[in-house]
Amino acid sequence: MRITYTFLLAVVISLVACSDKKEEVKETETTTPIVCVSNYPLKYFVERIAFPVVEVRFPVPAEDDPAYWKPKPEDVTLLQKADLIILNGASYEPWLENVSLSQAKLVDTSADFRDRLIPLKEVTTHSHGMEGEHEHSGTAFTTWLDLKLAISQAGRAKDALAARYPQHKDRMASQFAELSQGLSALDAEIKNIVAGNPKLPVLFSHPVYQYFEAAYGVNGRSVHWEPGEMPDDAMMRELTGLLKQHPAEWMIWEGHPEPEIVKKLKDLGLESAVFAPCGNTPEEGDFLSVMQQNVKELKRVFENSKT
Repeated sequence: MRITYTFLLAVVISLVACSDKKEEVKETETTTPIVCVSNYPLKYFVERIAFPVVEVRFPVPAEDDPAYWKPKPEDVTLLQKADLIILNGASYEPWLENVSLSQAKLVDTSADFRDRLIPLKEVTTHSHGMEGEHEHSGTAFTTWLDLKLAISQAGRAKDALAARYPQHKDRMASQFAELSQGLSALDAEIKNIVAGNPKLPVLFSHPVYQYFEAAYGVNGRSVHWEPGEMPDDAMMRELTGLLKQHPAEWMIWEGHPEPEIVKKLKDLGLESAVFAPCGNTPEEGDFLSVMQQNVKELKRVFENSKT
């Protein structure tokens, strides 16, 4: 009987110890602040600035375009529990109209350059991948493709994070400075590439490069093509007419076009290159490495044109 009591006592002590450990783990898991972001560039910026102080959550699935994402109930719950919600602004988050969130937690990273936002001249409706039919209207939103604006957005995020977690502001300032240096170097490189042939006409496969064109003086025009969808006869006629006004030798795509599309364009004298906006998580690398690859592609365009 004494052995039994001793055994039971050992079991109870063990269970209490395990319970304490579970409570410790649970407490540790909930002490890291959660910061939600609305696109991948912001995820990259916040992680670079605030690691390891916060846990960054980007709830948009990899196959969706964050600009047309609609949060599910579990996403809304995550957003409501987050300590901060870092937004792109510039009409990028229409879902905000249908979600109840504390205004004190929202950080609009485009707020400092509202006067530089580019209004869209026309409303166009078309099909776009998994999201189906949607409109391009209001304000152009791929602000981060002007890397100076991207730095401003990262700075706005840094200020909000430092205000929320002042004990870490020096670390955040240092990490932001490193991020800013890398983005500034890319910005200078793009300016140098375009300056070599500023009048070179190029085509963009999709109307999402407005800030890029404005920042770097690119002589571009846009169509509404998808890299995985063969253009129909009407789209080809439109392209042919556009080339008479804007005699480009290159089309710059958001993603890699299908080989048959590349061939069809080559028959018209158009080569293809990719400059990925990187709004969602890339399959490989990170925001900086994707932009570095974009710069290489841009250099290929500007150094291999006959014009």
